[in-house]
Amino acid sequence: MDINKFGPNLSFFFSNGIDPEYAVIGRVARKIWAKAMKHKYGANARAQMLKYHIQTSGRSLHAQEIDFNDIRTTLQALYAIYDNCNSLHTNAYDEAITTPTEESVRRAMAIQLIINKELGLAKNENPIQGSFIIEELTDLVEEAVLIEFDRITERGGVLGAMETMYQRSKIQEESLYYETLKHNGEFPIIGVNTFLSSKGSPTILPAEVIRATEDEKQFQIQTLENLHKANDTDELLRELQHKAIHNENIFGVLMEVCKKCSLGQITNALFEVGGQYRRNM
Repeated sequence: MDINKFGPNLSFFFSNGIDPEYAVIGRVARKIWAKAMKHKYGANARAQMLKYHIQTSGRSLHAQEIDFNDIRTTLQALYAIYDNCNSLHTNAYDEAITTPTEESVRRAMAIQLIINKELGLAKNENPIQGSFIIEELTDLVEEAVLIEFDRITERGGVLGAMETMYQRSKIQEESLYYETLKHNGEFPIIGVNTFLSSKGSPTILPAEVIRATEDEKQFQIQTLENLHKANDTDELLRELQHKAIHNENIFGVLMEVCKKCSLGQITNALFEVGGQYRRNM
C-alpha cells in the first residue's frame, strides 16, 4: 500500500490531564510522527501532518466537590487549544458519579465555546510558541517517549510486549503510584485531600443522577436471554477459542461471534483457554 494514499487519513485520540507534560502532548506527537513518516516510510509532506483529538482527563474528575471539576476541565481544554488540537472533547463535571446530564453537558460545551469565542489570547493560533518552558518540556517529553519506544522494541515490539503484559503492568503501576500520592497527600488535589471544606471531603451528588429505568433494565435482560436461547453459538465460540489458542488473528471470527453471543459468553470462552489475569501486588 502507498503510504501517501492512506497516511493522510490516519488520526489519533489522546487524553490529556493537568500535569505539565500534557501542555505539549500534541507538539511531541507531531514531531515524532513527522520524523517517522519522513525518515522511516518516505512519506510526503501531507502524510507527515498528524491529526489528533483530545479528550480532557476523566482521571482528574473527583466525586468530592464535583463543581471544581469544571475548573480542571477548563485548564485542560486550554492546554489542548493552545497546543492546536484538531478536535476536543470536554468532560462533564458530574462524570465522576453518573452519566452526564443535559445541564452538565451544556456546561462542558460552554467551556470550549467561551475559550474559542471570548478568550482573546486564543484568537492567536500559537500563543505559547517560543516559550522556554514549552520548548524545554517538548524536548524532555519527546526524549521520554522515544526511550519508552526503545523499551517496547527490546521486548519484541508492541505484540511482543503484550505477551509479557508489559503495557498492562506499566498502566497498573502508574495507577497505583497516582493513587498512593493522592492518598498520602503528596499530590495535592483541592477539595479531595487538601484545602477541604468545613464539612471535610464530602461526595456531593448532583441534582440529577441518571440511572436506567426498570423498563430499560428488563429490555436488556430480555435481549440477553434471547441471545442465550440461540443454539448455534457453541461452534462459533469453539472457533474463537481455536484461533486464540493457535495465536491467530481473532478479529474476523469475533465479528461473527458478536452477532450471536453476549459479552459474557465471549469473555468466558476466552478465559477457558487463556486464563484470567490476576495482578500480583
